Parts: sequence; C-alpha cells; structure tokens
Amino acid sequence: MINFPDVEFEPILSAISEISAHKTEPILIAIDGPAGSGKTSLANQLSNKLNSATTIHMDDLYNGWEDALTPTLTRHLEEWILDPLTQQATVKYQKFDWTSSEYGSPIEVRDIELLILEGVGAAQEIIRQSADLTIWIEVGPQIGLARVLNRDGDQLLPYMLKWQERESAHFLIDQTKENCQIFIDGSNTQIM
Repeated sequence: MINFPDVEFEPILSAISEISAHKTEPILIAIDGPAGSGKTSLANQLSNKLNSATTIHMDDLYNGWEDALTPTLTRHLEEWILDPLTQQATVKYQKFDWTSSEYGSPIEVRDIELLILEGVGAAQEIIRQSADLTIWIEVGPQIGLARVLNRDGDQLLPYMLKWQERESAHFLIDQTKENCQIFIDGSNTQIM
C-alpha cells in the first residue's frame, strides 16, 4: 500500500467541502492515473477521512484484460454508475471475477452520498461530464510496473506490459491527465 502524506489531502478535502456546501445530490470523485500510481491507496485513505464515502474500483468493472479500456467499459460506467447516480437511484454493477474471467452477481449500492470511482479510466470523458472532482496521480511506467508486480506477482508481467501500452493510448486519446482538476505526484510516496 502507498501512503500519501496529509499535505496531499488538503486541496482534495477543501474541494470536497466546497462542493458539499452547494450540492445536495451525490458527489462523484474520480481518481485516475497509470497502473501502480496509488489510486486505490489514495481512495482508501480518502475514504477513511470521510464518513460517508463509497468506493467503486475500476478493476471490478473491466471485462478482463482485452476488453477493459473499450466502449464496453464506457457503456458500463454510464449504465451501471452514472445513470443511477444522477437519478439518485441504487447503483447496481457486476463485479468482474478475474479468476473465472466472467462477471458475478450484481452488487447493489444504496444511499450514496459521496462516490469515489478509482482506477485506470475512472476520469474518462463520460465520467468527467458528471464528476464533481477529478484527480490525476502521476507515476513513471517503470515505478508503476514495479509496484504492480510487487503487489500482484511477477506472473502478470506480460499482461502488464500490454496494459501499459493500452492505458497510455487511452490517456492520450481521452486527454485524461490534461482534463483532471487536481494533480498528485505518486512517484515520491511512501510504500507501506
């Protein structure tokens, strides 16, 4: 796990406070960046600081390695997350099982006050159109790859090399980094 210093949270918490002062509907925060940058760690730490946060991980929404950053994901984000969230309805999505390579039973999330959507593709254009706050965590490809392999095992190396190509292409086409509101350098964070 990556540990972000408290100073990284000040602009995020300040922005959330400002948003919540003027909004009664659910708040949507998207955390994006390359694999291994610390998105999940930041989401977990942020969730611990906020009492009413719900987190959904993009890894749970991808349709495997080959169909992850595709129109399928965009459709799932719209149908499973955005539409119900904007209607203040129950968010219902299917979590991808990486062992069986198929989606499992639907997961329902009710009464969302603040949703943190984290992972590669979390701040893509369709999300940015509705998100209240978008956060980009930057990390170089070598550091990100080393972190993922350390966390998940060396057997993922061939998948991760292809993944890094796909995420780079996705970020370039989508202009994700350029359109995020808060930027964090994830390369200098402490590994716990």
